[in-house]
Amino acid sequence: MKQISNDILTRCKTGDKNAFRILVQTYQRMVFSLSLKMLCDEDAAKDVVQDTFLKVWQNIANYDERKSMSTWIYTIASHICLDKLKKMKRVSLLPDDELMFRSYAENTNAQTEMENKQWVAVVRTLAEGLSEKQKFVFTLCQLEGLDASEVEEITGLNAKQIKSNLYIARQTIREQLKKMGYE
Repeated sequence: MKQISNDILTRCKTGDKNAFRILVQTYQRMVFSLSLKMLCDEDAAKDVVQDTFLKVWQNIANYDERKSMSTWIYTIASHICLDKLKKMKRVSLLPDDELMFRSYAENTNAQTEMENKQWVAVVRTLAEGLSEKQKFVFTLCQLEGLDASEVEEITGLNAKQIKSNLYIARQTIREQLKKMGYE
């Protein structure tokens, strides 16, 4: 995971907007990726990026330098995502989601990059039936590739809770894949 230098962090804490711009540029893709996977809505993900960095700016003086900056930002972004999920109506699969998922799953070209719409379709399709907590843990562990200690710190869940939610999420996703004919 990318980290910013201590110099940039010090400058951010003193209100240096140019240094903060570097911080945003370093972490904005990470926040957008998480938000898009959690919310399955590109516009809402963009809003989360803005809200996250507004909170980072407002609270940078309180940042504990003993912790990873990326974990701190993930924590802020994930809480904003969870708040948005609670306010959003449950999003059900769109008719084209499963078709788009199938075309992606059948594409054997490893170099092909998925567009945001395809990510949304894949995540919506696979996460159908997951609770918010299960989707959250699955996104952090499987889609974002964070290690268990970071996931514990971000979610506030203990290792047993994370393992349990991840297990249920994987089982549910496995069932979704079986329903679509993927073993």
